Amino acid sequence: MVRMPARAWFNRAMRILVVNPNTTASMTTKIGEAARVVAHAQTDIVATNPADGPVSIEGHYDEAYCVPGLLQEVQRGVADGADAVVVACFDDPGVDACREVVPVPVIGICHAAMQVAVNVAHSFSVVTTLGRSVPIVEDLARRYGMADRCRRVRAAEVPVLALEEDGGAAATVRAEVMAALAEDRCEAVLLGCAGMADLAAELTAETGVPVIDGVAAAVKLAEALVGLGMTTSKVGAFAVPRVKPYAGQFVAAAPGGELDER
Repeated sequence: MVRMPARAWFNRAMRILVVNPNTTASMTTKIGEAARVVAHAQTDIVATNPADGPVSIEGHYDEAYCVPGLLQEVQRGVADGADAVVVACFDDPGVDACREVVPVPVIGICHAAMQVAVNVAHSFSVVTTLGRSVPIVEDLARRYGMADRCRRVRAAEVPVLALEEDGGAAATVRAEVMAALAEDRCEAVLLGCAGMADLAAELTAETGVPVIDGVAAAVKLAEALVGLGMTTSKVGAFAVPRVKPYAGQFVAAAPGGELDER
């Protein structure tokens, strides 16, 4: 295959698949809208969610059960022409597994938000949903080499699905953002749930500091990687899974099986 020059890649239309790994369609709609606001006019945003899995992702158990549906959506979306994938959950579930099964860039919104933050601020805090998510995000900060830049991970103690209701969830998140700025010595705040995506612009305007939505950050990074002609390395960690049989309900998911052929 002849590789196009980077400028040709950058100027062409592209399709970005944004997968909400939970099954709540209203949240998928919100996430898709947030992605389209920041996407280039030539970028086609396809927002989707699995049919099977948890209605929200709040802990390791939910993460584990969202991954099979996530992998299916990613494989189908790339087979249909997606140039990059955004996994729209701040826990970054299944990102590495997705990188094994597709060649295009796959970006988690936590990693993307942290990468953007350290380019516009010396330090940041994260405002997430429930306290059980705090150690998960702290672990990700360490994995991504961001622990020294992360002042604190805070929980607004708002269930994920409360962000879909016309209640006080947005006000509670706002109050936690204000507390982070007042108490943490942070210079930016990351919204630690894709369901908070619609709050970022207003909070940035109100506070005068970057309040970063990981969905928007991931979309712009995806556009940049596609523009550079980047694909996921298949040497080592993200090599294509070895062909082998799977048993029981996962027979069709075996590497080289039905899902890989779609």
